[in-house]
Amino acid sequence: KLYVEAPKRELSEEDRIAVNQGGTPPPTEAPGGIAGTGVAVLVQVKAHTQRADDTEAPPPPPEAVGAYMKKGEESTGVLAMVDMLVADLDKEMQEMEVEEKDAQADY
Repeated sequence: KLYVEAPKRELSEEDRIAVNQGGTPPPTEAPGGIAGTGVAVLVQVKAHTQRADDTEAPPPPPEAVGAYMKKGEESTGVLAMVDMLVADLDKEMQEMEVEEKDAQADY
């Protein structure tokens, strides 16, 4: 059986009166240890001693990434698209001005 029911607590006379009048009972003590097992801490200890055969040098670090290289022309695609949108907008505005002039001339 895994679940162990908590033992019944005997309330003091003052606490019993307070609970009977609708109050809350005093808090219970938290169970000790990890998940109520009574085990406070799990500790793993290893002795740090250096023996004569452990004195060899550690292996060299892995090779680093190459030198920094600039991306170059990759970001110009977005700028070219924005320039194209500006050019399209200028062209549309010019067409609307010409149409407006023609419409006023016809009127």
